[in-house]
Amino acid sequence: MTLSFDLTAEGARDALRARAAATEKPSLIGLTRAELGAALVAAGIVPERQAKMRAQQLWHWMYVRGVSDFAHMFNISKDLRAELDKHFTVARPEIVEEQISSDGTRKWLFRFPPRGAGRPVEIETVYIPEEGRGTLCISSQVGCTLTCSFCHTGTQKLVRNLTTEEILAQLLTARDRLGDFPDRDTPDGAMVPAEGRKVSNIVMMGMGEPLYNFEAVKKALLIASDGDGLSLSKRRITLSTSGVVPEIARTGEEIGVMLAISLHATNDDLRDLLVPINKKFPLKELIAACRAYPGLSNARRITFEYVMLKDVNDSLEDAKALVKLLKGIPAKINLIPFNPWPGTNYQCSDWETIEKFADYINNAGYASPIRTPRGRDILAACGQLKSESERMRKVDRLALEAMMIAGHGEA
Repeated sequence: MTLSFDLTAEGARDALRARAAATEKPSLIGLTRAELGAALVAAGIVPERQAKMRAQQLWHWMYVRGVSDFAHMFNISKDLRAELDKHFTVARPEIVEEQISSDGTRKWLFRFPPRGAGRPVEIETVYIPEEGRGTLCISSQVGCTLTCSFCHTGTQKLVRNLTTEEILAQLLTARDRLGDFPDRDTPDGAMVPAEGRKVSNIVMMGMGEPLYNFEAVKKALLIASDGDGLSLSKRRITLSTSGVVPEIARTGEEIGVMLAISLHATNDDLRDLLVPINKKFPLKELIAACRAYPGLSNARRITFEYVMLKDVNDSLEDAKALVKLLKGIPAKINLIPFNPWPGTNYQCSDWETIEKFADYINNAGYASPIRTPRGRDILAACGQLKSESERMRKVDRLALEAMMIAGHGEA
């Protein structure tokens, strides 16, 4: 049974008003250590000679302990905590809604300040629990500019880029909600395990095109992978792009995370239709950039995402063309059964067709897992994310969800 929590109920309004007041202060989340120190000195809170030490203290509390209130930073003096609270915030964003799928998938609707957008903005983040791992799908933009024809998110126009703070806030809040940070009474200095946590992997596959928000995404992922903080291995971080070719090499050189390509077609004519950015960066340029990706090896393969669309890109000839296109590239090919959304004209390929497609790819020497659809009943599956303000009325959404469950079963 799907669960949905409205976190803006009457009892939460005072807390939300307090949070709104806090957001008027600049956040320390998303700053580098050097920027943290500089901010403290500029605010007149600490002398320059203490800046580095105080920045490291704050870094530990924010990213190792997950503290979202200066009052709980117990090895910092009461007076300094008061000054920090007067000038800055480390508060979490507003959670408008939390939904829990029948398969354990969770989806959060976050609300962030306008920041020039004219009104508060909303984005969605999804947590997918699996045996031995838990993956958080993070958004990088409010809406998207790419208008991929099979993607629900692409039907929402771009409102603005997310800041580094807002990208990291999705990870921090998810860890809060899942109990992934140490208890408050854990002694300072105690060993805090980096393994065995509920959020073990993150993928930049939520709303937006990460490489059109490169600097904020880069900064967020470098903080997320910092060994003295959130401590996620770069091999457990995957950035997915629809093919912003000029930024692909920079991703490898400056961020060093795993790369995924939202491919979906093996020729320019079809990809122009499915993924319109292909008109700007055609397949020849995209594949060349993949072959040259820094650090590419059998141990650091590129993942190619391929959504299975009935009678569009799912023939045996398409499978053969895919193998030919990717020849020589260390790669994994994720086959994604199409996830329906309101107003789409596409249909998911038949399961037998998907399995034959996968068998051909596997026999050609490529790992070709079929991604099990997760969170369909809460519109949390791949390609279904879209802000609440753009979504259907709740009664219509529930009717659609019931239809999808009945029509797709275990597929």
